[in-house]
Amino acid sequence: MSIAVNGATRLYIIVGDPIAQVQSPAGMTQAFAALGRNAVLVPVHVSPADLPGFLEGISRVQNLDGIVVTIPHKFACYRFCTSATKRAHFLGAVNVMRRAPDDGWFGEMLDGLGFVGALRANGCRPEGLRALLAGAGGAGSAIAFDLIEAGVRELAIHDIDAKRRDTLIGRLTAKRKTPVFAGSVDPAGFDLIANATPAGMKLGDAYPIDAARLRPEMFVGCVITSPTVSPIVEAAQRIGCNTSIGRDMYAAEQKMMLDFLLGDAEP
Repeated sequence: MSIAVNGATRLYIIVGDPIAQVQSPAGMTQAFAALGRNAVLVPVHVSPADLPGFLEGISRVQNLDGIVVTIPHKFACYRFCTSATKRAHFLGAVNVMRRAPDDGWFGEMLDGLGFVGALRANGCRPEGLRALLAGAGGAGSAIAFDLIEAGVRELAIHDIDAKRRDTLIGRLTAKRKTPVFAGSVDPAGFDLIANATPAGMKLGDAYPIDAARLRPEMFVGCVITSPTVSPIVEAAQRIGCNTSIGRDMYAAEQKMMLDFLLGDAEP
């Protein structure tokens, strides 16, 4: 599909640190074109220290209509929003932002919905399952929220940052829907293993959970998009586990992101 960029092109950016791993710019730009929109999504590499100044400056760009947010900026970008959905307010994190009527930014967090969509697309029904989640960051918080909404029987959360883990557990426990408790690297006894950490993006990274304790009947899902098949998913596939990968999550999330960024999704 031919995409022409000109002076009337509307700008969307995806901001992160690192940024080279993201797969969405090409796919989202093609999706804009398929809808007849003269718009592009451009990757922007910004460090956490530079993010506040960057957001202040970029907000003055009059043809910038939306921002996609990736690691590690999801909490910081939420704080920059002037309004947000109930889900984003609960989580204190966003992964998409669009211009708000007050000339600020309206935010939403879609990572959990995308992850659950990827599970279902690969034959995993989370209802009634015992789930272990590695990672309580922006994506992990959203995945925890939406696994509970999807009906998991119980949820264990493991994170190397115990304070962050316990804060998330406390907030989810207050929903009084599903037992939520601290987990560990040991996946024994769980039906669903979810990796929401960046472990595996760099060569030599340790597994986010103990791969030696995986069993073929477990389902293993991962958020990582580069490499396409993360080390923990590769280990799971070797022993016969059914799996989902980061690109499955993105595929499930893309339509929701488009609807939100273009203003077609309800607050």
